[in-house]
Amino acid sequence: MCRHLAYLGRPRSLQAVVLDPPHSLAVQAYAPRRQEHGTINVDGYGVGWYTPVRPEPVRYRRAQPVWADQSFASLAPTVESTCVLAAVRSATPGFPSEESGAAPFTHGRWLFSHNGVLADLRLARKALREDVAWVPDALAPVDSALLFGLAVARWEAGATLGEGLASATHDVAAVGGGRLNLLASDGHRIAGTTYGDTLFVHESADGVLLASEPCDDDPAWAPVPPHSLVEVDQHGVTISAL
Repeated sequence: MCRHLAYLGRPRSLQAVVLDPPHSLAVQAYAPRRQEHGTINVDGYGVGWYTPVRPEPVRYRRAQPVWADQSFASLAPTVESTCVLAAVRSATPGFPSEESGAAPFTHGRWLFSHNGVLADLRLARKALREDVAWVPDALAPVDSALLFGLAVARWEAGATLGEGLASATHDVAAVGGGRLNLLASDGHRIAGTTYGDTLFVHESADGVLLASEPCDDDPAWAPVPPHSLVEVDQHGVTISAL
């Protein structure tokens, strides 16, 4: 369910991150190569990026496939950022295909995406409702919104970006679990979890990419082990067990 990626490094255009690679996120919307759950990701998409003129990220979302959006195709070459998070969506049965359900979710300086599904959303909501920051995006009619609300609550309490993702993953794993691959950014760092699906890391002189699957055939792509937390900042990449 879904494909997502995050980039941190030297300024790159949205075109270069999302559209240009031979197996870009746009291609993964209709022809993913490593997706084990679902076949296509055409139920919406979103891109979030950071700009020097404001502390909060900019977000662009649509309920249509990324490759069908001519407005984004026109915008993408003109915008550069040092930090980008993007996702294409395969809607879980029972959840609507609308813009509010497409990642990235955002609040304050944070961007967030979830690749997967909660095994028992009703149980998780009941058990964890007191631990959720009910910010606007955490009210979206999708299971990912609960995970986002849990992460925001941890970040607002002082957790690091990675700690917030790890805590949200552990909390939901304890009440039903599911496939809980998460990605997040605060503009200076990116972080992700592997819990039921794939995640790959690509390091180069320009920056670091985390992605559900490689965007090209460069042998520098490396899989992140299952049940791991990966954290990226200006000092490099750290991978630890969840």
